[in-house]
Amino acid sequence: MSRPEDHLPPDLYYNDTEAHKYTTSSRIQHIQTLMTHRALSLLALPSPSLILDIGCGSGLSGTLLSSLPASSGGPHQWIGIDISSAMLGVALERDVEGDLFLGDAGQGIPFRPGTFDAALSISAVQWLCNVESSEESAAGRLARFFAGLFAGLRRGGRAVCQFYPRDRGQREMVAGAAVKAGFGAGLLIDDEGTKSEKTYLVLSVGGGDITGVVAGLDGEVEVEDQRRRARERGKMSGREKAEMVKGSKAWIMRKKAQMERKGKVVKPTSKYTGRKRRIQF
Repeated sequence: MSRPEDHLPPDLYYNDTEAHKYTTSSRIQHIQTLMTHRALSLLALPSPSLILDIGCGSGLSGTLLSSLPASSGGPHQWIGIDISSAMLGVALERDVEGDLFLGDAGQGIPFRPGTFDAALSISAVQWLCNVESSEESAAGRLARFFAGLFAGLRRGGRAVCQFYPRDRGQREMVAGAAVKAGFGAGLLIDDEGTKSEKTYLVLSVGGGDITGVVAGLDGEVEVEDQRRRARERGKMSGREKAEMVKGSKAWIMRKKAQMERKGKVVKPTSKYTGRKRRIQF
């Protein structure tokens, strides 16, 4: 099935026509409301808070945040950031209550450290995996995004990112980027294996096992402690450490992996990678 991010970058895909079509669709409004409520239940905010809405679009989620009753912990104040000027234009037409910023989350979150109590993102993070030039990489964009988000949240703050991963590999790449930024992270999948499948990345500033955040939910929900899994993958045996000689193929591959995680462009691996060259006379 064709995905919007396969056609154009978000600032071009969501032009004036698409922005109005998206906002006025009753089906999208219904789905967005359900996902926002789900994200709020995972944030578990007991009182009115300052929330960052990443990929806020035309403010559909923000409207719900502003109108949440006191019995549900609201109403919340919110600030939205989006890369589409057309979407933000529709939000202004709708006279939403939040403050709006035009910006690319893949370049970082432009707010002071510790500004927000919580953050949410609905159907936006998968766009960060698409790059438009060879000078950028999906890993780099995700690293800048999660590093900025981690800094922007107060200690103990939470974030919930609902997104549509292309496959399991992309899902783990996104979760892994959050872990590398310092978050405690867990993946929660609703209606797995159906057309209605939705993935939620639950994050906590302070690290540790995040599975307690979703305690009491349906037992069929899949929750994975990405931080623990990342630690296990990163462990090396004594033999592996001994083989990690500077200049060896194993050393080169490890360095290349580190550079990719930092978002740098590295040369592709081939059969010649790490091969010693003969001395030429």
